[in-house]
Amino acid sequence: MNLLITGGAGFIGSNLIHHVIDDAKVAKLVNLDCLTYAGRLENLEQVAKHPKYVFEKVDLRDKAATLKVVEQHAITHVMHLAAESHVDRSITGPGDFITTNILGTFNLLEACRECWLSPKSKVQSPKFHHVSTDEVYGSLGATGLFTETTPYAPNSPYSSSKASSDFLVRAYHHTYGLPTVITNCSNNYGPFQFPEKLIPVVIQSVIARKAIPVYGDGMNVRDWLYVRDHAEALWTVLGKGKLGETYNIGGHNEWANIHIVQLICDTVDEFAPQLGGNSRSLITYVKDRPGHDRRYAIDASKIQRELGWTPAHKFEQGIRETIRWYLDNQDWVKAVLKK
Repeated sequence: MNLLITGGAGFIGSNLIHHVIDDAKVAKLVNLDCLTYAGRLENLEQVAKHPKYVFEKVDLRDKAATLKVVEQHAITHVMHLAAESHVDRSITGPGDFITTNILGTFNLLEACRECWLSPKSKVQSPKFHHVSTDEVYGSLGATGLFTETTPYAPNSPYSSSKASSDFLVRAYHHTYGLPTVITNCSNNYGPFQFPEKLIPVVIQSVIARKAIPVYGDGMNVRDWLYVRDHAEALWTVLGKGKLGETYNIGGHNEWANIHIVQLICDTVDEFAPQLGGNSRSLITYVKDRPGHDRRYAIDASKIQRELGWTPAHKFEQGIRETIRWYLDNQDWVKAVLKK
């Protein structure tokens, strides 16, 4: 397997690389990343000199450069994670989300189509795994779960761009026979997450003794998935997932935002009492963001039933590991924020 992971210097991508690089099936692992603000090679210091590892600084919006990577490294498998992913940023500046998430995916699909489906191709049993989000399904009410057949109803520029890329991948499978599989995951958390997302924002606010912003009434609900569980699920789907299928990946951990914030406050107070305690007093309710989906929840029974994957971490366990990691890696946080 000559494996291409796009967005490998990012949060999920770097955790995925750590998870798979020593697998005997991997002969070469190529990390393609253009190193935006959220891409950090520091996330990969432990594998930078690994004999299987290759880094290519390439922007997927560059069609020729993308094709060159797939050709030169004789890529046989793709795990496509590269994307602009922060909803708030997509509201204030949607342009990068359209070009990166849609055009970038198109260029990668075209590169694989040219290299894998041409009469001269010698690639055996290739596979294109597109990694997406549950946000493409829109918002749930108080009950119900997203399944693989839930109609798409994206409500933000970010989720709309990811829905578009999902549709492109589906079309390339049905039109050209490109061997593809899609996964849609719930909210990830864990080590190396850029401190713009909820959990690292709250941790950093507590450490700095700054106000913790909570949107609206704080009762928006998300299904939380520990990133290392997600990496295991992605690897399982690449290996065993049926071509043309979609698999939802969830953590079976529904939490309202305000309850997560309170749990983080209490846990940091436990781990770092020298900060002063009473961190819940920092919670500050702010105006809700436009189009804020009320609830997401994943039905992950298909991947469990067909591929045998279930998450290993409960949220209470994973969040403690995550908080400890951020407390122990403040130099990494400072370097990321400086960039």
